[in-house]
Amino acid sequence: MARRRPRLWPITGRPREPGGTLAGRLFLALFGFWAAANKFLFFSSALSTRQPRSVQRILGENSILGLHGADHGRVRGALLEFLKPDMLKMYVGRIDAEVRRHVEENWAGRGTVTVLPLRKRLTFDIISALLFGLERGAVRDALAGDFARMVEGMWAVPANLPFTAFSRSLKASGRARRVLAGITREKKARRCQPEHGKAPSRSNDLITCLLGLTDGHGERLLRDEEIVDNAMVALIAGHDTSSILMTFMK
Repeated sequence: MARRRPRLWPITGRPREPGGTLAGRLFLALFGFWAAANKFLFFSSALSTRQPRSVQRILGENSILGLHGADHGRVRGALLEFLKPDMLKMYVGRIDAEVRRHVEENWAGRGTVTVLPLRKRLTFDIISALLFGLERGAVRDALAGDFARMVEGMWAVPANLPFTAFSRSLKASGRARRVLAGITREKKARRCQPEHGKAPSRSNDLITCLLGLTDGHGERLLRDEEIVDNAMVALIAGHDTSSILMTFMK
C-alpha cells in the first residue's frame, strides 16, 4: 500500500493587524472584557470581599478580612511593612533558634514521631515569636491551646450555644484577644519610656512594627483594636499552610 502523505494547506497570507480574523476578533473582545472585568472587580470601591459572619466574630470586627475601600488599603499597607525584604532578614536568627530547640526537644533520640502535630506546634511557636515577640512559657502554651479551639469552630455552624464548637471557639478567641491586647499595651508602654529611643529595640515582631507606623501627620496608622485583630488574622493565615508544607518536606 502506498503511504499516505499529510495534506499540505497553502498559506495565503496573514492578517495585517491583530483581530483580522473572526477568531482574532473574538479573542481581543474577550481579552478586553476580562481585563476590564478584573479591574472593576479588584479596584472598584463598590465591591468588597466578605467572610462568613462566624469568621468575623472569631477573628474580630477590625480584621482586614472584613474591611474594604480605604480602610482595607490602610491595613494592608501596614501589614506589608512587616514583610519587606530587609525586615525578613532579621527573622532568620529567631526562626533558626526555634527550629533547633524544637528538634532537640521533640525529635532527637526518638525512633518514631507523629510529624503533623509537631510541625503544627513548630509553626505556631515560630509565628508567635515573630508576630507577638512571645517567648516560650506558660503564656505561649495557653495561647496554643486557645488557637486550636479557635480553628475548630471557624467553619462550624455559627450557633452560640453551650457545648458547641462555635461557642468554644468564641471563648478561646476572647482569651487569645486578651493576651494579645496585654502584649500590645506592654509594648506600647515600653515605646513611651525615655530609654527606648536611646537603644535599638531588640523586638522586631509584628505588633511592635505596627505600633511604630504613622501617617503623614504623625498620627498612629492603626488603633490597638486593629493591631490585635489583624495579628490574629496573620496567625491564622500562616499556620495550616506552612505546617502542612513542612510535613511533606524531606
